[in-house]
Amino acid sequence: MAEQNNRSESRRSLDLITLGRAGIDLYGEQIGGRLEDMASFAKYVGGSPTNTAVGGARLGLNTALITRVGHDHFGRFLIEELAREGVETSGMIVDPDRLTALAVLGIRDPDTFPLIFFRENCADMALTADDIDPALIARSGALLVNGTHLSQPGVFAASLKAAELMKAKGGRVVFDIDYRPVLWGLASKANGEDRFVASARVTEELQRVLPLCDLIVGTEEEIHILGGTTDTVAALRAIRARTQALLVCKRGADGCVAFPGSVPHSLDDGVVGRGFPIEVFNVLGAGDAFMAGFLRGWLRDLPLETCCEFANACGALVVSRHGCAPAMASWDELQVFLAGTWPYRLRDSAELEQLHWSSNRHLDHDDLTVLAIDHRSQFEDLITELGVGDAQAVAHFKNLALQAVDRIAQGDRRYGLLLDGRFGARALETAADLPYWIGRPIEEPGSRPIAFEGSPDVAVTLREWPTNHVVKCLVFYHPDDDAEMRARQDRQILRLFDACRTTRHEFLLEIIASKHGPVGSDTIARVIDHVYGLGVYPDWWKLEPTSDPQAWAASQAAVLRHDPRCRGIVLLGLSAPQEEILAGIAAAAPFPLVKGFAVGRTIFQDVAARWLRQEIDDDGAVGQLTANLRVLADGWRAARDARNMAGAAA
Repeated sequence: MAEQNNRSESRRSLDLITLGRAGIDLYGEQIGGRLEDMASFAKYVGGSPTNTAVGGARLGLNTALITRVGHDHFGRFLIEELAREGVETSGMIVDPDRLTALAVLGIRDPDTFPLIFFRENCADMALTADDIDPALIARSGALLVNGTHLSQPGVFAASLKAAELMKAKGGRVVFDIDYRPVLWGLASKANGEDRFVASARVTEELQRVLPLCDLIVGTEEEIHILGGTTDTVAALRAIRARTQALLVCKRGADGCVAFPGSVPHSLDDGVVGRGFPIEVFNVLGAGDAFMAGFLRGWLRDLPLETCCEFANACGALVVSRHGCAPAMASWDELQVFLAGTWPYRLRDSAELEQLHWSSNRHLDHDDLTVLAIDHRSQFEDLITELGVGDAQAVAHFKNLALQAVDRIAQGDRRYGLLLDGRFGARALETAADLPYWIGRPIEEPGSRPIAFEGSPDVAVTLREWPTNHVVKCLVFYHPDDDAEMRARQDRQILRLFDACRTTRHEFLLEIIASKHGPVGSDTIARVIDHVYGLGVYPDWWKLEPTSDPQAWAASQAAVLRHDPRCRGIVLLGLSAPQEEILAGIAAAAPFPLVKGFAVGRTIFQDVAARWLRQEIDDDGAVGQLTANLRVLADGWRAARDARNMAGAAA
């Protein structure tokens, strides 16, 4: 039996539904060796139609997926990640009796990509015709089915039913031949990378769907299996004899060729689009990106040459990167790529990599109210000053702080916490099941030049952090510091930025300048300009409060000048009294890049002291923390609403 995924979905019109494989890709992180010698693996969304759904969503199509996933951690990951990508998940069935499919992949050299499929009785291969919801099909203009999924009778029936429903309503059916001999039992289980084994049985099965198709896409090897011959032109003509669908043949580095009518004597006489010769790093997933790009044009009825150009460009971008779904291009990224001139080794372009990262992040936060309780040395000082408490007491108090945020937020994603891994480890573990924004400090408290906690190699430390933890680093940085101090700090900031991108963590850079020199209207803006000049692009900035509107204007302008896609700025507190924090919020709120605050001691310092002295109990501490946070949150939202009203009136 299976249970329908109960995620609430908007009833939007859909451009495309993809149907078929959905699993986990475990990508070897070591390049250039045997799969046997790979020591660590990156976890990504996987499965050809699933990758295409993600690619289409990133390009601006409204997409949905029909499949089954297991009632397991990986199945939940797929549903959650696809929802974050904007793919509708109402057609994803949760199968309690089977596990989510898995593939293990590696990159050995430009021509060798070892691949093992773990798909014995997996969830997506158990899809049946009864799983097809006619109402979901009715909301979409097109359906994509994949050849690999036709290898099982139940999934074949599901694909056929969905295609017939789509044709009956006047929609379009797309067929991705997607031939994997191993999944048809034609190659040994260890040879998942094999691309072609001739089989009259497979040809016959695949050809059964041809009368329903409006678009058919495949590599030359896939055209061969569908057409029943290894002569590509003859295979295309055999396919044309059974369907009037648009035929698109992918030709690797040579781009693609499309045949809207009769098949000519030479492949070169079909419709082509501009190709993009670049270094091949990883072919896996490039075909799914190609399909997403082609459909972005075809479903918008653009000229075939443009569809081919989009497809070739999307394939080129993915073939230059690690992974499949996470490597898919955004629409803005595609436009920049098409308009530019790029190095042959495409992944060396810092501009494209920054655009790829910033245009594909999940979960925008236009409003963020954060309780900062990542303090370490301050709690140690408080214990020493009061002569009561210990590390366990501090850890318990940080759990109370999490309870306070949860009490006021009640699931509202606009709230968050800054928590450390030293005293706040248990609270971080509890927060994993809650929907709040989480930041975590990496700096050694008070260090200048900045030093990092944990391993001498900061990337090693970050690899142990969950990917939803935003890496926060406080740097005491003044633009008039001496050259040696600036150079040492710059090296550390660069190391940290590189580590964050390598481990796929967002990066919050906190700058405090006032403790090491005078601060004028342009001081922080000069630091911001300098950091971007290093090639560092923080996802977030955390800046000191100021009542000077010129300073806020300069800081905002500096960020937008270098990174218009920056997540935003949050205001820090510097342990100021509540009234000063509210005044700082009011001064910062008129600037749209300011998204909220991350304040700590103003909220918790007195509460922590009273709790440590046992003047209040746990519930009293939670209540007071909640009340203090509520005052600042209400103050921020009132100031933000005033800004929005002023903007609307203008």
